[in-house]
Amino acid sequence: MKITRGLDEHQRAPYPVLTIGNFDGQHRGHQALLQSVVRTAAEAGGTPMVLTFDPHPITVLRPGIDLLLLTPLEEKLARFQEAGIKEVLFLTFNAALATLTPEEFVCQVLGEGIGVKELFVGQHFAFGKGRAGHMDDLLRLSAKTGFRVHAVPPVLVDGEVVSSTRVRQLVQAGELRAAARCLGRPYGFNGTVVTGAQRGATLGWPTANLRLPQRLALPPDGVYATITHWKTNRLASASYIGTRPTFDAGERLLEVHLLDQQVQLYGQEIRVEFIERIRGDLHFKSAQELSARIELDVRLAREALANQPPTLAEA
Repeated sequence: MKITRGLDEHQRAPYPVLTIGNFDGQHRGHQALLQSVVRTAAEAGGTPMVLTFDPHPITVLRPGIDLLLLTPLEEKLARFQEAGIKEVLFLTFNAALATLTPEEFVCQVLGEGIGVKELFVGQHFAFGKGRAGHMDDLLRLSAKTGFRVHAVPPVLVDGEVVSSTRVRQLVQAGELRAAARCLGRPYGFNGTVVTGAQRGATLGWPTANLRLPQRLALPPDGVYATITHWKTNRLASASYIGTRPTFDAGERLLEVHLLDQQVQLYGQEIRVEFIERIRGDLHFKSAQELSARIELDVRLAREALANQPPTLAEA
């Protein structure tokens, strides 16, 4: 997959079939767009492309906002490639780009810059200065510029439109099964295992500890049924996010206890996917009381994992 930064670097591709957006989370609505792009490009012998922006437009339009993302750049690009996209074109979102009128954006960027032949966007796509351009404007301008527009209907899950905002809200509320239905997969993130205080091993519940990623949406503190991916292994686990208030609160970490394996993971890259929230964070009077509660947490995590739908996209 080709990664291009800026129109100056971009070289015209054969019959560009394009979609536009930030694609944070690459949820099921995004997947529908990408599938349409890839299928249409294959039928036309064209190039399936994504036009996206760096930084996220909201950080320019609303400076100071604390925007938490669902997918870091590396994961986003990997998912584009898995979907069959052949080129990702990044435009720097700055004041100059933000002030382009809808007509200027279509003519200068989509027409002269990319030479798009077919464009797939959501039905409520908005573009140009102040998001003033809408679907009727896009259809009018595309006819003048010489490309076709396809409006893709929104994807509904549990009766509501799937969006990145909705997924972020579900993750931050600890509603991981609902988030997974919107994403088509469990929500999770990657990290490198670091050395901890070894308290889990002392209690009989050894853990692999991860520092929490910056700028990503995270579930609230508490205990979760999780799946841990290490190399080619998919391992059942129970995980804790928090500051360990029973032992004098410290750095907020993710602590992962593998349910059926004992593996030396220090320094290893793993991915932890959150399936279901077991409980919130609690303060225990003693290590023995905490250990007894962990035993219950592990049993509940096993039950939650046993009830996981085999294909989340069909749940």
